[in-house]
Amino acid sequence: MFKKTILACLVAGSLLSGQVSAESISGVVTDSAGKPVAGAKVTVVGENQHAVTDETGRFSVSQLLMQDAELHIEAPRYAHRNFHFTVPQQGLSDVSLVLLNSTIEVIDVKASLFHASATESALPVSVLAGDALKMRQAATLGDTLKNEVGVHSNFYGGVASSPIIRGLDGPRVLITQNGLDAGDASRVGPDHSVASEASTATQIEVLRGPATLFYGSGAIGGVVNVVDERIPTDNSTRAEWMVQRESVNNEKLAAGSLVTGVDNIGLYIDGFWRDSDDYSIPGFAEAQPDDDAVKGRVASTAATAKGFTLGGSYLLDNGYVGVSYGRLDREYGIPGHSHGSHEEEAHEEEGVDHAGEEQVYADLTQNRYQLLSELNFSSGLIRAVNTRLAFTDYEHSEIEAGVVGTTFQNQSHEARLEILHRPYQNWRGGLSLHYKFSDFEAIGEEAFTPPSETQMLALGWMEERHFGPWLVQMGARVERVTIDATDVLLPDIGAHDHDGDDHGHDHGGEAGFIRVFDVSQRFTPYSVSAGTVWDFTEGYNLGLSVSRSQRAPSASELLSFGAHIGTASYEVGALFMLEGDELVLNTQPIEMEVANNLDITLRKFSGNTGFVLNAFYNRIDNYYYQQNTGLFAESGHNHAGHAHGEEDHGHSHDAELPVYLFTAADVTLHGLEAQFSWQINDPFKLTLQGDYIRARLQGGGDLPRTPPLRLAAELAYELDALSADLRATRYFKQDKVSELEQATAGYTLLDASVSYRFDLGPQQLTAYIKGQNLTDEEARVHTSFLKDLTPLPGRSVAVGIRGSF
Repeated sequence: MFKKTILACLVAGSLLSGQVSAESISGVVTDSAGKPVAGAKVTVVGENQHAVTDETGRFSVSQLLMQDAELHIEAPRYAHRNFHFTVPQQGLSDVSLVLLNSTIEVIDVKASLFHASATESALPVSVLAGDALKMRQAATLGDTLKNEVGVHSNFYGGVASSPIIRGLDGPRVLITQNGLDAGDASRVGPDHSVASEASTATQIEVLRGPATLFYGSGAIGGVVNVVDERIPTDNSTRAEWMVQRESVNNEKLAAGSLVTGVDNIGLYIDGFWRDSDDYSIPGFAEAQPDDDAVKGRVASTAATAKGFTLGGSYLLDNGYVGVSYGRLDREYGIPGHSHGSHEEEAHEEEGVDHAGEEQVYADLTQNRYQLLSELNFSSGLIRAVNTRLAFTDYEHSEIEAGVVGTTFQNQSHEARLEILHRPYQNWRGGLSLHYKFSDFEAIGEEAFTPPSETQMLALGWMEERHFGPWLVQMGARVERVTIDATDVLLPDIGAHDHDGDDHGHDHGGEAGFIRVFDVSQRFTPYSVSAGTVWDFTEGYNLGLSVSRSQRAPSASELLSFGAHIGTASYEVGALFMLEGDELVLNTQPIEMEVANNLDITLRKFSGNTGFVLNAFYNRIDNYYYQQNTGLFAESGHNHAGHAHGEEDHGHSHDAELPVYLFTAADVTLHGLEAQFSWQINDPFKLTLQGDYIRARLQGGGDLPRTPPLRLAAELAYELDALSADLRATRYFKQDKVSELEQATAGYTLLDASVSYRFDLGPQQLTAYIKGQNLTDEEARVHTSFLKDLTPLPGRSVAVGIRGSF
């Protein structure tokens, strides 16, 4: 496949022919007060020409290929704007382009095929970048993004967390690194860490809602794209670094990156090191016996991680070709996962910290290779050819008493070829050919899913065009997904009900196997989408997006059959069904999920106030979720205690686990998201935001672990070298719960930070202090599988310094 992709690039280049005409446009870019805007980027839409304004705001672009030209203007602290011109043969000179200042930070989105900004997209987009990213970066991706509108975290004791977008996570939210799948095992279970690092990222993008046109059916709920410069697009020398120390878990962090080069070679290197102890919690004197934290610290939440990346690019006149290699090593405890003896568990309840052999921890290693290229052509039908290739070798072992209990391995290959055409009838866009292969294997006592291979081949098409104040975006994608597995097991697990009736099975010993067989499933999901952005008056627009997307169930949703201690449940895949009180093979065909999504967004992005209001409605047919069967099965471990309970299960150390069956049902998710910004005066800015979601089964009832209503207010101060902010976030009580799931109390978190910028020689330095949960509030995250075991960390203060040159 890789050879075919490279061959396609060469064939595309051979198709180019034509003559370059000599029309040009020159002029000046100013703000609404008539002052020149320096450093603004002026791009000819659908072409490869661009220019940057000088100190007087002047620019010039030449060699236009079309008489009707569209210019896209972008600059920091200003809203992006498009201008249309009819260009005569002699060109245009002294045109005046006016930008509107914006209180909403406007950043280009790399995850989009057109690299549009968040205010120009029909689909809601959030971008965390710059100082905001540096101040919010955390050890896990979910905790880094948890304050973004519409994004929550499935908090797993601070050692692992994935983002939840509008109540969806796991295989419905795709995690990418520079546009390519992260290739880890984070979507198999919440105790599996996402293989990415925020401290070396330049920005993190969140596409809320179906992003299947770009990335496939695995993005039916959204995409999180972590962007860095591991394959540099220029060779100007620059560097960033930071060191930080945090109190709540004694975390120590050091990270840095460097871009440099010579002639037409660009080089990149980055690295990070992070080490932390078990974190402390508030109110530990009143901690419950099952908190594993009577001494004030949550056991098995220590972690250490390190990694580096090397990259290089060959810079061409019309683009670049680059490769990179990244290495990630991470060790972290797995809270609630200890398999010790009765005596040891009792000691833990008395506050004795057993950090020795009986604690279970994960050892994660990932090697990742990438090739990226962008080639632009000055004439011919094809404007650009973009190629992305990745190979990822991931391994995650769970170790108890020095012995490897379970190992998860995932080798993945991915290739994407994008061919962009020149504007035709003012339409711009192109085709995407996408291939992905994953060889996943779990070996050991908690290998709850059999080895499997998943392949995806897809063809996508996207186009957009301006019709006066209207921007119309549309596209379609069709995929071929195959899931092949050998040695799929149907064991006799001796399931029994709450009263202990085992229905004639002897579940006191090891389970026997009723059947061992092979599985081969084929799916052809498709997606179609249409959207529009209407600039109905200056500084305002209205976005509308409608889509229909299909998703094939993942291998774990389909084939699982075993104890998953990370979620304290016995998971059974959709390939099986419950017949009476027996688990048997499902005789019905496996259906694909079908999501019908509607998004409406109203934005104000100019002046001293700005807002983004979004409403969404998502109807998903054949939604795969874990339904409580009311049965219990042996976990295969001799745990102490005895408790059966709610959806979260409390992670009691019990030898029996509730049986959860992946079942397809029709569901409805709808909600509201809002963000308001007010630049009160030069130093003070007020930001208000909130989000709310309902996730319900069409047949009645609520989906489990749905994020609660959340409201937040932040007051920021920035003047000269000093910046500060104070943020309060209220999480309301969540009592819209599924069967056997308990409600979660509301709580309020207070955070603050202060930073001071200064120069030291050629370096620009920023010293900062930031505090989280300053009121030491006890908070339990409703979306977490461990909410009864691992409350959020208590009061924490971090100090650090970062620099750049």
